[in-house]
Amino acid sequence: MSVFTVFARLVEDLADLLQPLFGATAAAAAIVLFTALVRLLVHPLSRAAARGQKARTALQPKIAELRRKHAKDPQRLQQAVLELHAEEKVSPLSGCLPGLLQLPAFFLLYHLFSSTSIGGGANSLLDHQLFAAPLGGRFADALGGGLLDGAGLVYLALFALVAAVAAFNYRRTRRTMATAAALAPADGGQQVPGLGAMNKVMPFMSFFTLFTVAVVPLAAALYVITSTTWSAVERAVLYS
Repeated sequence: MSVFTVFARLVEDLADLLQPLFGATAAAAAIVLFTALVRLLVHPLSRAAARGQKARTALQPKIAELRRKHAKDPQRLQQAVLELHAEEKVSPLSGCLPGLLQLPAFFLLYHLFSSTSIGGGANSLLDHQLFAAPLGGRFADALGGGLLDGAGLVYLALFALVAAVAAFNYRRTRRTMATAAALAPADGGQQVPGLGAMNKVMPFMSFFTLFTVAVVPLAAALYVITSTTWSAVERAVLYS
């Protein structure tokens, strides 16, 4: 029995469990519940990442001093910053781990709802819907019936939710970056190479979720939307 067959059975069992509460949308609710369970499993790592972020923020005065000291030697500056993180036992990449560990679950859902057959038989999960939108369908399919009809309205509601979460994340990211900038040197010292470009793009990263939701199967989009919303609430609590 393949991992996809086992995963399909898990989704079906969750849908059967939720059927009395959610009726025809039970499979969609099962995906949301599955996503919440995944996020609960990685929550300890998210808490560790939050502690790491606060530790990195506390290092900003020392990093500012390194920038002044090595303003004319970007390579030495980068090395000194890495050494400082190692000395303080702070990982610059700790915040990436929760997201990376969720990728297998996302790809499982993507494959499951992109395949017409699972384990040698028909993929019955493709028969499930979120209201009028098939869980195996995509936004381009919904456009065939008109944006203001059936599946199109489901996607409009999902896009509105994603945009609201993205705007919330955008404002939080801008405030966080403004705080970090206040701790940076005011004498024009050089930043770590590449950091300036990354800082310009970072506030807009949440809006890329809109593109993801538009191109993946609806089931995978539900995973992304649920996980993104969870992240927004989680970060608001952990980083407050």
